[in-house]
Amino acid sequence: MKTIHILLVEDNEGDILLTREAFESSKVNNKLSVVRDGQEAMNFLNKQGDYSMETMPDLLLLDINLPKRSGIEVLKFIKEEDHLKHIPVIMLSTSSSEEDIKISYQNQANCYITKPVNIERLSNIFTSIQNFWFSVVNLPLRTNSE
Repeated sequence: MKTIHILLVEDNEGDILLTREAFESSKVNNKLSVVRDGQEAMNFLNKQGDYSMETMPDLLLLDINLPKRSGIEVLKFIKEEDHLKHIPVIMLSTSSSEEDIKISYQNQANCYITKPVNIERLSNIFTSIQNFWFSVVNLPLRTNSE
């Protein structure tokens, strides 16, 4: 079975820990990479600096409110780059602002999920993400150059 590579772009340590735990307990063979700000995400996706040997992710979990570069800036960057635009992007934010939701979809986010404050509910969301994106959806195959 193919390993699913997930890139989590999140600056909240609690959410990072919860996401790690959720994906580690899953039955899906996955690799979770974490970056903590928008600029770091862009460096990862461009394979710059410390990320030169990283493989491209199959799926991106992207927060909106990030240091250095916002999630929307990162989303726009991804969807403007031919070698990145195929990567599904799930916007995962505490913001339930209609403007944030609208601008995410206008910039081709694949979906927008508002993070609940309840840990059990957040864990259920991660289970739903896994069930849908790894069991139902066909993701593009990574090439050897990725």
